[in-house]
This record gives sequence, C-alpha cells and structure tokens, in this order.
Amino acid sequence: MHGGDINWVAVLGNLRPEEILFSENKMEVFEEANGSESVLDLSRLSLNDQSFDTISEKRRKDTKQLYLCYNRITVLQNSICSFANLEFLDISNNALTVVCEDIIRLTKLKTLIAKNNRLNEFSLPKHFGSLQLEVLNLSGNRFDEMPSQCLQLLRLQSLSLGGNRLKSIPAEIDNLTSLQMLYLGGNQICSIPAELGNLPCLTYLVMCDNRIQSVPPQLHRLHSLRSLSLHNNLLTYLPREILSLVQLQELSLRGNPLVVRFIKDMTYDPPSLLELAGRTVKSKNLLYSHQDLPNHLVNYLDMSCKCPNPKCAGVYFDSCVRHIKFVDFCGKYRLPLMHYLCSPECTSPCSSNPQSDADSDDDNSVPAHRLQRVLLG
Repeated sequence: MHGGDINWVAVLGNLRPEEILFSENKMEVFEEANGSESVLDLSRLSLNDQSFDTISEKRRKDTKQLYLCYNRITVLQNSICSFANLEFLDISNNALTVVCEDIIRLTKLKTLIAKNNRLNEFSLPKHFGSLQLEVLNLSGNRFDEMPSQCLQLLRLQSLSLGGNRLKSIPAEIDNLTSLQMLYLGGNQICSIPAELGNLPCLTYLVMCDNRIQSVPPQLHRLHSLRSLSLHNNLLTYLPREILSLVQLQELSLRGNPLVVRFIKDMTYDPPSLLELAGRTVKSKNLLYSHQDLPNHLVNYLDMSCKCPNPKCAGVYFDSCVRHIKFVDFCGKYRLPLMHYLCSPECTSPCSSNPQSDADSDDDNSVPAHRLQRVLLG
C-alpha cells in the first residue's frame, strides 16, 4: 500500500499482516510474516512516547508480543498496561531512563528485553520484583549495582546485566534458584561471591571481561553448569574443586595471567592450639558427642577438611598450605588449580619440569570427554 493519504490512526487501529508503508515519515510497520495477531512490531518508527489510544482495544488485547525497540522512548509509561495479555516486551535501543510502576499490572509478562538504554538502579519501580518474569535482559545500561528488585524475581531463568558498571554481585543472588543463565560480562566485578554456588539450575555462567582475581571453591556445587566463561579477567589459578563440575563442557580462560610454572608453597599460618587438638581428635578417630563437648566445639570438629594429598591421612580446619598443582585438561591443556594441604610437609618436591609427576597427578587429570572446549588463548 502506498500513498500520502494513509491515516496513521486508521492504520494502527486496523493493522493487517501485509507491509504498510508510510510516505509521510518514510517508516515501515511490519507484523509477523505468518500474520499472527499476537505480534505487534512498532520498532524503528522514531516514537518518543507511547500513546496507544490509536490502537484498537481488540488489537491490544490480542497482542502477546510487542516490539518497541529502536525508537526515542525515554520513559516507559503506564499506557503499556493496556496490553493486558502481553507476554513478551522488547524496548531495547531507546533512551529509556524510567520504567513505570504500573508495569507490575502486566501479570502475564514473561520476557522483558530492555538492553542498550540509560537505565540505572533507580529506574525500576519498587515492586518490580513481583512480576512473574522468566527472562530479563538489562545489558548495556548504566547500573552500578545489581537492582535489588531483580533478586526478588523468583521465577527468573535468564538474567543478563552485561556491559554495565557493576562492581560486585550481591550475596542475595542465591535467591534466584530457578536461574539457568547468568550473563555478567563486561562489568567491573572483582570477586565472585560464594553464594553463587547455591544456584542448582545454573547452566551457563558468563563472567568474562571483568576484574576477577579468583574463583570461589563453592562453585563446585553448580552441578548443572555446562559453560563457564572467565576470559579476560585477572585469574592466576583455579580452585581444584572445579574438577567436580561433572557437566562442564566449555571453559573459557583466555586473556588471564594464569601462572606458567609450578608453585610449591604459599602463605602458611601455623595452626592454633585449638586446631592442633582438633586435628588429633579427627586423625585418631576419637569419638565425641554433644554430651562430651560444648556445642561450639562439636560444630568445629564437624567442619574439618580432609587433606587432598593421597599419601596423607591428615585433616585441617583454618590453617592450611595453599598449593598450586597443574592438571591435564583434555590431554592438551594444563591448568593451574588451587588446593589446600594440611601442612608444608604434604607438598610435593618442586620440579623445574612442568610435565613431571611432581606437579601433575593422573588421578586429578580431566579426560577429553569431560570438557569439549577449553579456551586458553
């Protein structure tokens, strides 16, 4: 259809699947090729507000997917709630700074894509966390902190906050127990909280292009993790517990200052008298109970860690030797893994040969079928 006499009100009130060309503003409006009345695409129309009064009530009611990307929208206004059955909303690539409070009235909304805008931690409404979102993409905005409202989205399966200004990950991240994908690449994050290991469904974790110096051993609890992206950080070693990630198929480590030779001993604090006593109780398998000892001592004894050295039967509590061992990955790559030994006597003799048995244990090697891709360079 062509012609300068086409009326904007008439067109938006009676959209049809065919292409409609507006000669007045040289913009095009498209619907899904299959003619689905559930999809409404208002992208690239230079819209600077959302006056949906021109769209028929039936059309708004039928719309389940709404695209408003590549416009000039600065505020997501309450009129968005007239799409009562909306399940998918894409408002990416605008100049968006505020999301209206009434968005929580969109009770069927499952996916919200709002990447490449000007949103920050003050842009979201107070009760944003009451939405039933499963997918949330806020990448490419101006968040200095992870919005607390996001940590209340208990049904969330995918969260993207890449390309922001995040400096940390809140411990409350473990509220998101349904999370399967977490994308936090391209921020200023320096550390990974141990609580991240409490996400039982997490399958894809992207932490690339940050300032991370170490990986917490608690990540070994991510039993569903298949892909871990840590490239372009400040890592010099990995925790030996990473070997417990039995589902891991892809590990990206390129662009990290990973150590290139075996390191024998690192900082070692002599054990306290309490620890020495505890080690004696555990190593000699002495029986104890709450009837014999105060609760805090029983709890302390229960927290002992077995020395990973197969030639040592010792245990440790707080005092241990940090030790880096190179482990074969896929028969090709050798990664520096951190593990903890009960005393300096447990460390293997240092060898100048990086391939020697002193710094690689066949029992700790990872076969090729375990990791399909290890990206180191």
